[in-house]
Amino acid sequence: MGELSKLPNIGKVVEKQLNDVGINTVDDLINLGSKEAWLKIKEVDETACLNRLMALEGALQNVRWHDLSEEDKENLKEFYNLQK
Repeated sequence: MGELSKLPNIGKVVEKQLNDVGINTVDDLINLGSKEAWLKIKEVDETACLNRLMALEGALQNVRWHDLSEEDKENLKEFYNLQK
């Protein structure tokens, strides 16, 4: 496992997906943001779900995704629903 899996919510599978879409470092993820990173993953994995999007945002905030603010969760849900 690499650098990304040291972040909360990022296990081997999500790290591999991030690597597969060209996101290899924490800085790559920070610069792209959770929504754009999730969209890239969605291009290669149509099963990418809301939880994965929230996990990416939690990783960026260095918290478990369950601990994201309600405002952040609502914002991510809204974004996710627009992508269907």
